[in-house]
Amino acid sequence: MKEHKAGFISIVGKPNVGKSTLMNQLVGEKLSIITSKAQTTRHRIMGIVNGETEDFDFQLVYSDTPGIIKPLYELHNAMMEFVHGSIEDGDVILFVTDIYEKYDEEDVIQKLQKCQSPIILIINKIDLSTPEIVQEKIDHWKAVLNPSLILSISALQKVGIDGLLENIINLMPVHPPYFPKEELTDKPERFFAAEIIREKIFLNYKKEVPYSCEVVITAFKESDDIIKVSSEIYVERATQRAILLGHKGERIKVVGTEARKEMEQFFGKKVFLEQYIKVEPDWRQQKNKLERFGY
Repeated sequence: MKEHKAGFISIVGKPNVGKSTLMNQLVGEKLSIITSKAQTTRHRIMGIVNGETEDFDFQLVYSDTPGIIKPLYELHNAMMEFVHGSIEDGDVILFVTDIYEKYDEEDVIQKLQKCQSPIILIINKIDLSTPEIVQEKIDHWKAVLNPSLILSISALQKVGIDGLLENIINLMPVHPPYFPKEELTDKPERFFAAEIIREKIFLNYKKEVPYSCEVVITAFKESDDIIKVSSEIYVERATQRAILLGHKGERIKVVGTEARKEMEQFFGKKVFLEQYIKVEPDWRQQKNKLERFGY
């Protein structure tokens, strides 16, 4: 019998440094939604990878987390709880920064300095930089955080990913698998249907509207040839509902069409999608509403 390694790898960092892109590359599936806007990820999303080497089998459980911010809403507090929990139970921490960071990561550093697990610091987006700037970042982080390892990568271009994977596997403890080998994630299908809709809202609307939206799947009925999905999109004000709808509902139809096509690709089956928009005043500030939405 070969040994088995297993552990949790928590991906943390500020918004927009490429955590979700990295997670999707490491897992080999699009589990986390990706947009150019900050604070797109709101939950802790786990992606499970199983594999083997000549000496041992392994299971890697990655966690994508919300970008670390100073909370302005109760929603932000809930998001930061996901980050805190992920750091606490991570066997390895992937602290992702990028070549654009302005050395203003004190809130992240404070969280990580209390961490007992090995920290791999990842400098992302090197395809947009020069070797001199990358070296400057490496020198800075050696002095400030002194992580177990520093790697420079481009998650988008898949540069440096193999080296990162090898180092992660080497740091994993000997442990039986935490999840059945056929599982890809800890989240149900409904969660990904909601996330796909939310991504399309982020991509199709500007300013505050996407941040004021929450998507709830009220029905997910699967038969042999089709999945019927009913969704409710919550906003905080009637004016936001009007913006989401657009003239004669044209704008929300675009969201529905794009979301349906991606769901069909994700689930591998034809999808029928219904969308309803509802107003839920100040839902981002009220704990009882946040709990109802899964935070």
